[in-house]
Amino acid sequence: MLVLWEQDAILVKDIGARLFLDSGTLTPLLKRLESHGLVSRNRNPLDERQVRVALTEQGRALRALAGSIPAQVVCASGQEMARLGSMRNELAVLRDDLLKALDESA
Repeated sequence: MLVLWEQDAILVKDIGARLFLDSGTLTPLLKRLESHGLVSRNRNPLDERQVRVALTEQGRALRALAGSIPAQVVCASGQEMARLGSMRNELAVLRDDLLKALDESA
């Protein structure tokens, strides 16, 4: 949902790239969101392989309700915001290093 709140009506492959998920993992999640009325999925009539995901009104409205979640996560973690930001950055560097090593070994 965060990806769609940042950029609505995006291709499944682009969502997957941003979340580092393959379509086999992402498709069931998107189907579940669609069954709950939060997103719609539409195939490109010119290229059936492309599926665009867009927020519904209900999906857009959910954003306001989700606004308090980050603060709740910070509170529940017992960590300071700066430390959580550092950990996120460290994990991103680790992820990028692992992806680089994977590409080099291929």
